[in-house]
Amino acid sequence: MNLFVIADVVSWSALMVSLTAATVLSILAFLKPRSTYLWFAAGTLSVALIAAATISGPSGMGFAPLVTILGFTAAVFGGSPAASTALDLAMRGSVAPGIHGGIIVTERLSAEEQRMGVVTPARREVLRGGLTIGVLERIASAGAIIAGFPEALAIVVAVKGVGRFTELEAPESRERFIIGTFASLIWACAAALVVHLALR
Repeated sequence: MNLFVIADVVSWSALMVSLTAATVLSILAFLKPRSTYLWFAAGTLSVALIAAATISGPSGMGFAPLVTILGFTAAVFGGSPAASTALDLAMRGSVAPGIHGGIIVTERLSAEEQRMGVVTPARREVLRGGLTIGVLERIASAGAIIAGFPEALAIVVAVKGVGRFTELEAPESRERFIIGTFASLIWACAAALVVHLALR
């Protein structure tokens, strides 16, 4: 047996085991939010990425559909826990959660309100529906990379930014939007890149 063939068999084996583990752990982290699941998913996804990068040729065993399904599933489900963990690390509970999945921000008093003697500023929930938007964002991003059209990422980010533009006046919402979006997209892109590298 050729040395390159042996190396490819080892790489494909490592890829399939680690990508399967990353997918299962991503789904667990999505359904039962625990940072332990996410960290193990990140580790196994890293192994899958390295294994995919070392593959020199096709498997010949018809793994392409399975790799695509596993990578796409890991991308979609793992992004939410990745974003939540990044936000927890960055915000440390300094922002009150809203009842619709957003955050509660305090609006600034206008000059007229101050003249009228208003002392308690209004509070409102912004960035509502972030979980659903994040899932749709990762479906589009991972699908674009797997399909070989990474330019579509610019469209995804632009649409999301335009849709949230009016909610980004408060510093808390800007920070949360940027951190959550980057963490979600990095995860989705990493999982999709595994598929792209393995099937190139």
